[in-house]
Amino acid sequence: MSYASRTTAKRADSGEAGIRRGMSMKASTEEAVAELLAAISQDHMEMILLFCSPHYDVPAMLAEIARHAPDIRVLGCTTAGEITPVGYRQGTVTGLSLSATHFATSVRLIEPTSSFEIADGRAVTQALVAEHHVVRRRLTAPRTFALLINDGLSMREEIIVSALGDALGEIPLVGGSAGDNLAFRETSIFLDGRVLTNASLLVLISTDLDFRVFQTQHFQPLDEKIVVTRADPARRLVMEINAEPAADEYARMIGLTRADLTPLIFAAHPLVVRAGGRHYVRAIQRVDDDGLHFFCAIDEGIVLSMARGGDLRANLVSMFDGLRQELGGIEAVIGFDCVLRYVEMEQRQMLRDISRIMAQNHVIGFNTYGEQFGMMHVSQTFTGIALGRG
Repeated sequence: MSYASRTTAKRADSGEAGIRRGMSMKASTEEAVAELLAAISQDHMEMILLFCSPHYDVPAMLAEIARHAPDIRVLGCTTAGEITPVGYRQGTVTGLSLSATHFATSVRLIEPTSSFEIADGRAVTQALVAEHHVVRRRLTAPRTFALLINDGLSMREEIIVSALGDALGEIPLVGGSAGDNLAFRETSIFLDGRVLTNASLLVLISTDLDFRVFQTQHFQPLDEKIVVTRADPARRLVMEINAEPAADEYARMIGLTRADLTPLIFAAHPLVVRAGGRHYVRAIQRVDDDGLHFFCAIDEGIVLSMARGGDLRANLVSMFDGLRQELGGIEAVIGFDCVLRYVEMEQRQMLRDISRIMAQNHVIGFNTYGEQFGMMHVSQTFTGIALGRG
């Protein structure tokens, strides 16, 4: 296993909040990069965070960005949809830049994730924290949070976030798993021109701006329980529930047939597990002849509950209202929103309304194949960091 890191120690004198957001829907790589950079470029850029539809030629896009901004660190991932300055979009590139005036960053590349072990988490984290401690000194009274971006098809998120989250201690961690528009063939992360699979990025970001990490969902458990009676945890595959073929039994419990099962159905009828006094969604990714494939860890003997969706819009409005009150205003939000929430919004014809709410709260992010929060890999949540105005 190799770990590559790079730390930036730039200085700047701007008095602004130092966050610029942008997007492009242009089909041409050159035009898309030009439009994006026109929106996000600023003096003394510390980092560009990029979320890119897999429709684009990602290596070509990164090369074009490097041609115009050769000394700027660029990192990010492919998506299952983008959250842009105008809300949810498909087939775009979106992102933000952070100014060195208010931000200091350090990055650690972890690859291959397939050989990552729990013990690696402490070694990776301690080395990165030590590097970052030096970099963050140039800021006045900085606080630090961690971003984690994973290969969304690695099926290693649980072990990685558990190990890193534990080693980070009081540093809050949030993140998301890269997507590929529900193709489930290949997801990518990127760092400084390299496009990678079977890899993760751990980013420490210190800022003198106020911030809050958050996670929200809108599901309530029902009384009806199911038991996973046969599973392949390594593949996140459930073959039997209640001692019956998994797909058939799940379909029966929601009044449908196996042939009816689609992402729309999975989004509307999630399963939840109780852990630490809270319920977490165990979202179904897809169905095939082997059974039900999940976005998160699953194992034999787990008891799951059927769940009912609440008011997604009201849940978001309440959360953002609380964040604005705590922060005195929101400068930007880096957000990780499960793709099944997008599917639900689309099905319920809520996309325009929720896009407006996202745009009003300055969210930049993407639709994920799972979210990371603290020491947990979860699904069907909206997770992120809200940054205040200083």
